[in-house]
Amino acid sequence: QAQLVESGGGLVQPGGSLRLSCAASRSIRNIYLMGWYRQAPGKQREMVAQITNGIASGSLTRYADSMKGRFTISRDNAKNTVALQMNSLKPEDTAVYYCRDNDHDYWGRGTQVTVSS
Repeated sequence: QAQLVESGGGLVQPGGSLRLSCAASRSIRNIYLMGWYRQAPGKQREMVAQITNGIASGSLTRYADSMKGRFTISRDNAKNTVALQMNSLKPEDTAVYYCRDNDHDYWGRGTQVTVSS
């Protein structure tokens, strides 16, 4: 079972940026789909962004509507990492952000992102 470890969370002011990183304990090259999800207090976990491995063709990405244009997901199969660049952050982006290996339904433990002035 691959372990996924998220990092990069923290406290940021509205309008600021953060870059989250997910490091896998084994190769992610053959994991077709990986993603970032988040869960705010009192709310269900929701998809933020997903990315394919790009082996057969270029990586495909998908975003939740509220993240389009603000967040960018990327992956480095050689380094076994998946990143989430978050710009123009809003207070409603406050949540615990999780990395997921969608193929095997493996999850990291999450990293807290708090957007507040």
